[in-house]
Amino acid sequence: MKFFTSQISYFVSNRNTRTNIKRLIRFIFILIAMIIVYGVLFHEIMEMEGQKHSWVTGFYWTLTTMTTLGFGDITFQSDIGRIFSILVLGSGVISLLIMLPFTFIEFFYAPWMEAQKRARAPRELPAKTEDHIIITSFDAITRTLIEKLQQYGHEYVLLVNDLQQALDLYDQGFRVMLGEPDDPETYRKMNVQKAAMVVTGGTDMFNTNVTHTIREFTEDVKIVSTANSYDSIDILKLAGADQVLHMGNILGRALSRRTLGQDARVHTVGRFGELVIAEATTFGTPLVGKTLRESRLREDLGINVVGIWERGSFQGSHPDVEIKNHSVLLLAGSVSQLRRYDELFGIYGISDEPIVIIGGGRVGRATAFHLNRRNIKYKIVDKNPDRIKDSENYIYGDAADLETLKKAGIEKAPSVIITTHEDDVNIYLTIYCRSLRPNIHIISRSTLERNVSTLHRAGADFVMSYASMGANAIFNIFEENDIVMIAEGLNVFSLKTPEMLIGKSLIQADIRNKTGCNVIAYQVNGDQIINPDPNEAIPQDSEIILIGQSEDEQRFIEFYRTED
Repeated sequence: MKFFTSQISYFVSNRNTRTNIKRLIRFIFILIAMIIVYGVLFHEIMEMEGQKHSWVTGFYWTLTTMTTLGFGDITFQSDIGRIFSILVLGSGVISLLIMLPFTFIEFFYAPWMEAQKRARAPRELPAKTEDHIIITSFDAITRTLIEKLQQYGHEYVLLVNDLQQALDLYDQGFRVMLGEPDDPETYRKMNVQKAAMVVTGGTDMFNTNVTHTIREFTEDVKIVSTANSYDSIDILKLAGADQVLHMGNILGRALSRRTLGQDARVHTVGRFGELVIAEATTFGTPLVGKTLRESRLREDLGINVVGIWERGSFQGSHPDVEIKNHSVLLLAGSVSQLRRYDELFGIYGISDEPIVIIGGGRVGRATAFHLNRRNIKYKIVDKNPDRIKDSENYIYGDAADLETLKKAGIEKAPSVIITTHEDDVNIYLTIYCRSLRPNIHIISRSTLERNVSTLHRAGADFVMSYASMGANAIFNIFEENDIVMIAEGLNVFSLKTPEMLIGKSLIQADIRNKTGCNVIAYQVNGDQIINPDPNEAIPQDSEIILIGQSEDEQRFIEFYRTED
């Protein structure tokens, strides 16, 4: 009913539509007058021929003749009657079969269909709309961001300047508004002064224009922008952006953190206040062959083993899970706890061979930068001569060529990082590298989320999604919180402790079995309790910090939202 009302509202309020309706009504009156005149003339001519018919019969004959049905049950006998029939027939063909359909479509049907489209893609939000997130571009990052906003129940609106694209997105279930992103009036109609945040993720020039346009209208709303070029960060901030995300650098840093195999030391993949999330390879360590219970990592070191990676597959921390040669432990603990782990196991599996990075674009160079900060050697392979900076760390050639990869050290490298922006190429290279070195550690970038599982099946140990990294970064800014993306689909996140959990111990709550999430810390009055005792009660006025896969996170939210 609401959708139908909005159609009627647009249909009636449009000036051109009102004019067209008047024209259509005028034509219908002319048509009715023509039928009446023909009905009167029918009686006159019939009486001249000596035939008597009712007025209903006269109108019946007129309509059947004008519509070319011509039943033939009523006919004229004189020439003047036949000439009149020809006149009625001809005018009927023109008025009813040609002009009426054209007039109806042009003056009523087409405007009505346009009203339907406009109602599905409105040009203005209701005046009471507030605390919404305005998104000015649609790409892989914002699509993933919208999914996360819907997951947490936040209102958003997607600004689109093309009607057909807006309708397509509406049909896919997105909330859209039609408007020009460089027009201040558009943002007035979007109630930007009441919005919680604006997200713009187009080109650097587009983002600068949008940001500057909004700042002409309001100085208060928070604006988050992405930047393709590092040089654009300052310009976007000058234009008025509160936060600028250089996605190449963010993804490069994430990929570099996934690099294992230099030794068995822990490698930080995320921080949540004082809580450190880290990974450690078990190759060549005394842990191989033991179960998590037998490893006694929690009892002896206080470290929480959150789970184990096995070639891209994540297993929860069940006590009977066996640690294998190619296992990667996902650990949660304090800095001091993880240092004690390094003292025991960091001496194993030491390698000084460089990491192979395939792709010398923004992400590849950022990955190399962060590896260099960790004093890890690297070789970048790229077939674009303009990207070759030096002969020491860069290899010119096609990564699909075996000789090129040999020059880069693929035969001894502990890890290879695939960073191209084309998922098809990344899948191909993942399969190729896995066939060359069955035991090599492969980290790959995925531009689209739908290709993450394909890359895992191709042989990648870890896949980092460009879309998920960007969406999580923006969502963190919006929530003023930290959701640490450990890997694609696996996050560390915090939520206000649900009422039904307060006062219960972790053993009583049984959160892991109910939702799949693992509690790794509490936060009370700004202080963190890392790896809490499972027998102690969950404190009041606390936040609970959990780790889980995306579906586990959603299960937790829905379960305790329902219970409350």
